[in-house]
Amino acid sequence: MLHGRRVLLVIAGGIAAYKSLDLIRRLKERGCAVRCILTEGGAQFVTALSVATLSKDKVYRELFSLTDESEIGHIRLARECDLVVVAPATADVLAKMAHGLADDLASTVLLATDKPVLVAPAMNHVMWGNAATGANLDTLRARGVRVVGPEAGELAEGEVGMGRMSEPLAIVAAIEEFFGRPGLLKGRRALVTSGPTYEPIDPVRFIGNRSSGKQGHAIAAALAALGAEATLVTGPTHMPDPEGVKVSRIETAEEMLAACQSALPVDVAVCAAAVADWRVAERRNQKLKKNGKLPTIELVENPDILATLSAKGPRRPQLVVGFAAETENVVANATAKRKKKGCDWIIANDVSSATGTFGGDANTVHVVDAQGTETWPRLPKSEVASRLAQRIAQHLAR
Repeated sequence: MLHGRRVLLVIAGGIAAYKSLDLIRRLKERGCAVRCILTEGGAQFVTALSVATLSKDKVYRELFSLTDESEIGHIRLARECDLVVVAPATADVLAKMAHGLADDLASTVLLATDKPVLVAPAMNHVMWGNAATGANLDTLRARGVRVVGPEAGELAEGEVGMGRMSEPLAIVAAIEEFFGRPGLLKGRRALVTSGPTYEPIDPVRFIGNRSSGKQGHAIAAALAALGAEATLVTGPTHMPDPEGVKVSRIETAEEMLAACQSALPVDVAVCAAAVADWRVAERRNQKLKKNGKLPTIELVENPDILATLSAKGPRRPQLVVGFAAETENVVANATAKRKKKGCDWIIANDVSSATGTFGGDANTVHVVDAQGTETWPRLPKSEVASRLAQRIAQHLAR
């Protein structure tokens, strides 16, 4: 699946640079074209000759090369690839990326690129645990940079802890995951709900919530990218339709349930919509007017879409995934919700105002299933969607 792909590999100054030689070899075995930038620090650990021999391409080292920069070489390098990989990604390189510094060829290319970036951190465990490194990674993840590793183990200086660069095959797997496996969900049908529901009070007012639909739309797109025949049932949002996805637009919870039932049977249902729990018992046909008295509005419960789709029966999807938007006791509440609704997985997230999850571009989720809880780091919602789609594909392949 990497045949014909173009990777720009930045080799920074860390002892783990020796692993980058094997990474080049593994990528070449898979038909990937690899072009390399070797930093001054990286050259202290591996030679340009070794890198060039394995990559079968010129190695780029200097920002102010007369031959390369006569052609604006750093811009060309930044654009003539499908993915930029930084391995090892030292604390220094991560800091430069986070703060937009450009004082050598590698950092200038990273600032100038309009391509996706994947980093494989490698450093001392104390440096990895430093708040500055954590803040830099949070910044990069929020911008869409993908991160693989590091791992725990013995470090070069004899200490033990988190900071070892992931092994080359693990980095290759992350690269393969990025490019996706188009046939992984081929022949499978998926249903995704997204956005809020609007429950009308009168012709101009409604009960709703702050859901933007970003996460649900991203999940539908990620499932379609893996080859699934995906249907998205969405409440009112400003999100564009995901490419290759059939979209059904609704407003109320009752309409969403009807649309979901019409889409059955499917192999997987992901209920990411923030469905209003209640609706007005009797909708007014005319706009309510102020008359000096507070109106009385009677509410009734909306249908439970997740529980309905999770109910046992011939039309139940093989896998049902719900979302739990919580403001406290996130994992405990999500665990209880999974049992109550009867779904297979719950994706729990904290939507309290301080997190910026509602309407934001990043999310921190906990995947709760029958085996326990798996917590993912704060990631762009597109990355959460990609990871979830891969997890779904692996489950359905069993």
